[in-house]
Amino acid sequence: MFPLTNGEGVQHMGMRDGEAKRVRGRMGFAVAAVLSVVLGALVAGARAQTDCAEGNGVLDMTPPKNMTVEELIRKFAAEETKVKEARAHYTYTQDVLVQTLNGKAVDGQFHEIATVSYDDKGKRAEKVTFAEQSTLRGILLTQEDMDDIRVFMPWILTTEEVPQYKLTYAGQQHVDDLDTYVFHVEPKKEEKNKRYFQGRVWVDNRDFEIVKLCGKSVPDVVHVKKHQPMDIRLMFVSYRQMVDGHWFPAYARVDDTLHLQVEAIHLREIVKFTGYKRAGTGAAGKP
Repeated sequence: MFPLTNGEGVQHMGMRDGEAKRVRGRMGFAVAAVLSVVLGALVAGARAQTDCAEGNGVLDMTPPKNMTVEELIRKFAAEETKVKEARAHYTYTQDVLVQTLNGKAVDGQFHEIATVSYDDKGKRAEKVTFAEQSTLRGILLTQEDMDDIRVFMPWILTTEEVPQYKLTYAGQQHVDDLDTYVFHVEPKKEEKNKRYFQGRVWVDNRDFEIVKLCGKSVPDVVHVKKHQPMDIRLMFVSYRQMVDGHWFPAYARVDDTLHLQVEAIHLREIVKFTGYKRAGTGAAGKP
């Protein structure tokens, strides 16, 4: 997302939004949003407002029972791999709403709805079914913004991806009506032209699948020279919903303010993944 800066430099920044949903018998979650904003030398800072702690109980730092942390990581990564494989057999609706606000009033909006499907090789395809002309104030969405929505809001940590990350066990925590294991996640090494997730994930202690995540895509690109483009992503929070025995991405939110030297832009984003339907069947669980 590019802030419009009247010919000054532009720079990149991510945002998140909305109200989280609880959607399930054991718990239904929402997914977070990652939008980029490219600001220029005008950026004074961005103060995150996205609430990652909503619904969380007290963090218990007791180690997992009956298995080591390494065994737990291998177990939940194997289940996450199954989630990714299963989701590729579904179609669903992706609903992206981004708004700029003046106080509590919406003064600009981008809204796009698309049907997502996968071919027999797992390649993702999108068909836009609704798109309104953007009236966002002072910012423009970029292709990188939409790529973040597709990749990091519904992020799935598979066995194949685990070696790229350092996972640090933080403890156990009750989240809404689920008991979870909590991990800090960060890339071990950032390779050029690659993006990674950095933040925290909550893993259900019965299904061993991620049910909540809060973080951002990295790396940020910050230049010290004036007018050079910067690429900074903001925090998002994301939740999942139980669909046919797996925890699928369901809802995401972002709520952040970009503080510029000339003004502050309040950004809100809600992304929903709904209407999961296995190929050749009716709709599965609805968030």
